Amino acid sequence: MLFETENITNFKQKALQWANSFDIVCYLDSNNFTDPYGKFDTLIVIGAKAEVTATAGNAFEQLAIFRKQNPGFIIGFFTYDLKNEVENLTSSNIDNLNFPDLYFFAPETVISIKGNEVNITGNDAKMVSYQIELQELSPAIPSTAINLQPRFSRQEYIDTVNKIKEHINRGDIYVTNFCQEFYANAQIDPLGIYQKLNNLSPTPFSSFFKWDGNYIMCASPERFLAKRGNKLISQPIKGTARRDADAATDQTIIEELRSHPKELQENVMIVDLVRNDLTRSAKPGTVKTEELFGIQSFKQVHQMVSTVMCELRDDVTVVEAVRNTFPMGSMTGAPKISAMQLMEQYERSKRGVYSGAIGYFSGDDDFDFNVVIRTLLYNSSNKYLSFQVGSAITYHADAEREYEECLLKAKAILEVLGQAAAYPQS
Repeated sequence: MLFETENITNFKQKALQWANSFDIVCYLDSNNFTDPYGKFDTLIVIGAKAEVTATAGNAFEQLAIFRKQNPGFIIGFFTYDLKNEVENLTSSNIDNLNFPDLYFFAPETVISIKGNEVNITGNDAKMVSYQIELQELSPAIPSTAINLQPRFSRQEYIDTVNKIKEHINRGDIYVTNFCQEFYANAQIDPLGIYQKLNNLSPTPFSSFFKWDGNYIMCASPERFLAKRGNKLISQPIKGTARRDADAATDQTIIEELRSHPKELQENVMIVDLVRNDLTRSAKPGTVKTEELFGIQSFKQVHQMVSTVMCELRDDVTVVEAVRNTFPMGSMTGAPKISAMQLMEQYERSKRGVYSGAIGYFSGDDDFDFNVVIRTLLYNSSNKYLSFQVGSAITYHADAEREYEECLLKAKAILEVLGQAAAYPQS
């Protein structure tokens, strides 16, 4: 069922509220960012005709079977800990979320939006449209007091970064992404929290994911990997700077980011890593850097974004293409395996969905997955609320600045949770 609506913002809000009444829903929103590789502005998928839940070991194999059985739209997530399947690695840090390592479902209803045009397919599209229009938007339910706890004190974080730098000085690694968790036991309204987060920090790979009482509230600015026709596209982000209300100052901050040795160094190292990962799936000689050190500006931060592309070999399936590049270089480091091993040693929480990817495979075998950062995770059965932030550590990294960068990246989440004053940035 295809139709146009004049107030697309209102329709999206109503559609999301209606979708949230179901046990399984995924909402992907580009927030109207210009994206040459985007197929739609918003995708809402509801209900599961079929689903697959898998643990690291044979998760990609199970997904490949599920994909053959369900050749239309399937939507889901990969957790970072699938690294233990891709490489000979382990994870033994604390995990109070207890999400599966991989979860995908084939939806009963698909709502896609491009401009003011809405397309509803699946179960009784006319009835779906009618039920959405009947929705009266409800205010968010106030959250109870949230007492966020860090896994690292500021000083512990700084000390750990300096220990990691010793590994860099010895040549064990060149760059890594070191992550820390903030957590709480809390009763929240996940949809209300997501809507606040999306309003405060609109990003091109925003998502709200709900299944079996578990929730992902994501404000990611980063694309992990997309397939368009025979092309694979990866857009790693490395390099972060704050925004400023004064336009001239803001422009100066952009120029400083564009010329900062540490930010340039970490970006180019990750681009090299991504290029290497793509060669596993690429036709020989087709891997190229389409853009290096591009700057994208978001409501909270400026980011340095590069674009790497290749042509997909005919003998590589879509699931293999994802596996061949997983986990994404921007969240691991270089050399990739050594960096992942070290971070398991120094981090204090299992990453899980954080540093993983959310997205879809479409009926034409294209796909698009984000990088799960700037994201709240919630298990409603044990009321465990969690988010993690990371920072790239290189030879030139300053430990105190890296801690401040973590808080900068967490700024919108802290504000949504009413915690901004508890973690001031100097």
